[in-house]
Amino acid sequence: MLTKLQKFFNQYLSENTKDESPLEHRLQLASAALMVEMLHVDEQVTAAEEKKLQLIIKQRFELSDAEIGSLIDLAHNEKHQATDYYAFTSLLNEHYSQQQKIKLVEDLWQLAYADHHLDKYEEHLLRRLAELLHVPHQDFIRTKHKALKENTLM
Repeated sequence: MLTKLQKFFNQYLSENTKDESPLEHRLQLASAALMVEMLHVDEQVTAAEEKKLQLIIKQRFELSDAEIGSLIDLAHNEKHQATDYYAFTSLLNEHYSQQQKIKLVEDLWQLAYADHHLDKYEEHLLRRLAELLHVPHQDFIRTKHKALKENTLM
């Protein structure tokens, strides 16, 4: 059974999209979808996390407000269903450099620490995504410490 995020992937991200979205746009949407999933994995979304998500997405990507809104709405609806992250990570692995994937993991850590608390589900999801993105463990840990340090200074 297809989840709403998988439908979103098919509509906006797959190679066979009807609107022929540019590759860069599809990559941005895949990254943003993973960020939205990170936000909702602990089932407690704070205002600080929502604000951080919108800030990161606006800083990193050229997405319309409607696309950002769609991603957030999808995450609210999907938080109780299992999601296949492979569709997103395989697209990113195919086209992102190692540095871009490390930066994405860093952004995910920023979201995980946005509420100044790291939930076990957030860390578990981050480990899974880092593995799927082939981010080395040392970079996984380095980005974790960098995000923690930045969030304690705020």
